[in-house]
Amino acid sequence: MKRVLPAIGLFFAAPLIAEYLLGSLPITMLGTLVVLGPMYGGGAILIREAVRRAGLGWPSIVVLALAYGVLEEGLVTQSLFNPNFLGLNQHLLQPEYIPALGIGAWWTVFVLTLHAVWSIPVSIAIVEGLSARSAAQPWLRRPGLALVAILFALGCISIARFTIREDAAHFVASRAHLASTAAIIVALIVLAFRLPQSSGVHGQRSAPRYSIVGLTALIAGSAFLIIPNQWGWWTVCLYLVLDVSVILMIRIWSRAEGWGPRHRLALSGGAAVAYAWHAFVETPAVGGPNRAGNAVFAAGLLITLAAAALKTPVEVE
Repeated sequence: MKRVLPAIGLFFAAPLIAEYLLGSLPITMLGTLVVLGPMYGGGAILIREAVRRAGLGWPSIVVLALAYGVLEEGLVTQSLFNPNFLGLNQHLLQPEYIPALGIGAWWTVFVLTLHAVWSIPVSIAIVEGLSARSAAQPWLRRPGLALVAILFALGCISIARFTIREDAAHFVASRAHLASTAAIIVALIVLAFRLPQSSGVHGQRSAPRYSIVGLTALIAGSAFLIIPNQWGWWTVCLYLVLDVSVILMIRIWSRAEGWGPRHRLALSGGAAVAYAWHAFVETPAVGGPNRAGNAVFAAGLLITLAAAALKTPVEVE
């Protein structure tokens, strides 16, 4: 049962971080966890369990998280291709629209980064911090995995049907878009399981302090969230430069002497805090602002991070 509890925690943590901590959904719509949990939480659990069972590392989690983002935004909600997603008049595809691909460069890079960083990896890292003793081990057996896979499929189908039904134009992407999206998902999954594993050998350089890692993640995450899309292609370029810079920086840090679980918790915690403060200036996609609700989620995050810090060992893996 002790192994199952972290999986249950991740089942709820993923949608709470992805939608509510960010401020996309207000606390008054907490009931939508019934459908968001199976998709976000189910996806996070399946990714985490697959990587841990295969003995792979965090790069594989990030690539699978990117595949999840393409699945959600390209096949389930189809927001990558819908010019007026859910009739919200947000004009997501207009900034730097690419006619040949039928996508908006800004929205594609922006939303896929959210999933590849916050929705899955950050959620997994925080929950693993709370269950440090089993962080590197699978949590579920085959029956549990089968149940999660079924819930994930049902969650995706439910949200896809809801999205099409509620969309003003009942938008459905073209066959070419759907087929190319499916091909990209398969390619990313294959890549995730072919990435070379870390040798476990650390260099002579010492890992930075936890505070520096957390503050860097907070600054980088905040910068990503506040860059205005009105800057056009400059925004897209800044997103990509920021993404690549953070990846390279983490790669260097993770190979340094002394890098360990608390560094990863600081990294994920800093990114999550960026979500938490940004929620107070975010306009919810559905419903009106609820600053009291934002404060509740922010406080819950800080309490969770404090509890995880107490449980996470200092030792290097």
